[in-house]
Amino acid sequence: MKRWIYKILILLLLLPGTRAMASHIVGGEVTYKFIGAVAGGNQYQITLAIYEDCQNGSPDAIADDNPARLAAYSLQTGAMVALDVNVFFDTSINVPANFTNACVSNIPQVCLLRKTFRKVFTLPFNDSGYVIAYQRCCRNGQIANIVDPGGKGATYFCTIPPRSLAPTNNSAVFKNFPPQIICVNNPLYYDNSAFDIDGDSLSYEFCSAVEGASSDSVRPIPVAPPYADVTYRTPPYSPDVPFTGFPVMQIDPNTGIITGTPNRIGRYLVTVCCHEWRNHKMINTLKREFQFVVTDCSKVVVACIPQFSTDINTYIVECDSFNVNFINCSTGGFSYHWDFGVLSRTDDTSNIAQPTYSYPDTGIYTVKLVVNPNSTCPDSITRFVKVFPKFHTSYIDSGTQCPGLPIYFTDKSQTTIKPVTDWSWNFGDGILSTDQNPVHIYGSGGTYNVTLISKNIKNCVDTFVRQVLIENFKPSAGNDTIIVKGESVQFNATGGNNYLWSPSVYLNNPTISDPLGVYHDTGVYNYILKVVSAYGCEGYDTVQVWVVNQAAFFLPTAFSPNGDGKNDVFRPVAIGYRSISFFRIYNRWGQMVYFSHNITDGWDGTFERKQCDIGTYYWQIGYIDRFGKEAYMKGDVTLVK
Repeated sequence: MKRWIYKILILLLLLPGTRAMASHIVGGEVTYKFIGAVAGGNQYQITLAIYEDCQNGSPDAIADDNPARLAAYSLQTGAMVALDVNVFFDTSINVPANFTNACVSNIPQVCLLRKTFRKVFTLPFNDSGYVIAYQRCCRNGQIANIVDPGGKGATYFCTIPPRSLAPTNNSAVFKNFPPQIICVNNPLYYDNSAFDIDGDSLSYEFCSAVEGASSDSVRPIPVAPPYADVTYRTPPYSPDVPFTGFPVMQIDPNTGIITGTPNRIGRYLVTVCCHEWRNHKMINTLKREFQFVVTDCSKVVVACIPQFSTDINTYIVECDSFNVNFINCSTGGFSYHWDFGVLSRTDDTSNIAQPTYSYPDTGIYTVKLVVNPNSTCPDSITRFVKVFPKFHTSYIDSGTQCPGLPIYFTDKSQTTIKPVTDWSWNFGDGILSTDQNPVHIYGSGGTYNVTLISKNIKNCVDTFVRQVLIENFKPSAGNDTIIVKGESVQFNATGGNNYLWSPSVYLNNPTISDPLGVYHDTGVYNYILKVVSAYGCEGYDTVQVWVVNQAAFFLPTAFSPNGDGKNDVFRPVAIGYRSISFFRIYNRWGQMVYFSHNITDGWDGTFERKQCDIGTYYWQIGYIDRFGKEAYMKGDVTLVK
């Protein structure tokens, strides 16, 4: 009986939430404040803030947000330890717009309410902490960066750390209201930072939103964690890239400031995680989810300092000197005021459009530019300037400049702010390295442009390029040869400055490139040649001399001109003959299909640029022998495939 009463109670609790969808809710966050210890636990005041679109949202849906339902779950057991389904809001604020009609054109009408719900929960002590959750269905169906926004609800929650980490912790609280309208192609500078009453250190990052209730249950009792992340539309969106921009949208991990220039119109779900740190340990995370609306509006005055560094919101990392030239890319300005961010000075200002300032010391400075100060439509922007002179990249190389031998590269980068932390080498042959002092072997000779890009701990970056010459070393002993006994061979080695032939038998000088070999005996003579170049490269090659007893022709009986690189050409080898008069080939009908005065050219099996048929072909060779007598010989060869 009790089980049925419980089910009926839950059903009655759920029914009112089905009246209106919650697509009017554009963001929310949950925070808590430690009140004090009571018997068996701690008391916390839980604050839920939701942001409602009162311009386009249904009045019924807005009314259905009240009361809210808050639930507390133990992270130790997973059990619900507190629930209130009638938490009524105590404040409702019409959030002021972050623009004025006088200073922004083409802006849509907007209305944003911030409703605050508060509840005191007494939570029993445990060793794992708690999650306080609120759930609602459904998000705005026009959100561009997540999948199925209209069918996926939202969960806004906070975590309370265990006593072992922070027995009396208070959550951080975001300082500023979210922006209502962002103009496309205009620089965004939004302070999403928080304040922590406990003095904990805070860090920030973009993170993933989580799913909530489905459309079947518009305002449910929140379920226990864990909660599934929403699915982002990729590419280009992700938790880290909630919307596109150039420069890209970034959040400073130390300040919580969001910067970038959005370049695509739309509604985007953005979630910021603020992490609390105490004694070098992260004790808690505060989440804020909000829908950023990028629209086709334009600001009359836009303060702009370009971003030339990949560091977040950084104008430049100056690594050569203390002098910084500032570029002003603002529009709509008629007067300017620069503050160069030197805290110890009051004269670090300028009122000219593009000033140059000499910084007194190294450091990170926050530079502020105000366009049209004290006017109806001023605008301002801040960027970091990082001054860390000097940094210079260079390297030296050593080793024998030969293919196949190691070349040793030594980093010689110099920096005032130590250490150098990153090295990126490109050896010019497609091979890369991130070692500080790499060793590289080139496979062939040539001139290579070797590039080193190095970076120090302050993100100073410099590039050094120089050419490395590797000798095009190709030792050659010449071609193998066949001669008749009693004849000589004139060798012709190439590739170096010093030569050594081994063995030295029959050679008149084994230490020159072109010794003369005279052979009175038949046999096969193999020589190994050592070559040393002017750069000290050493290499070897071999050559063979075949000495036969009498002149002869060596002809294959078949060949296969099929293009596989093996036996594709019919090429006789002549030994001991003074010259060749002709080399002719006929088909079986007596038609001449090939003619040459040089048998070394060879026949490739074609006639009139067409492949000849398989079969037997007949050859004739006319020659003059070593004694000056003319003669000829004939034979046949088979063409196969």
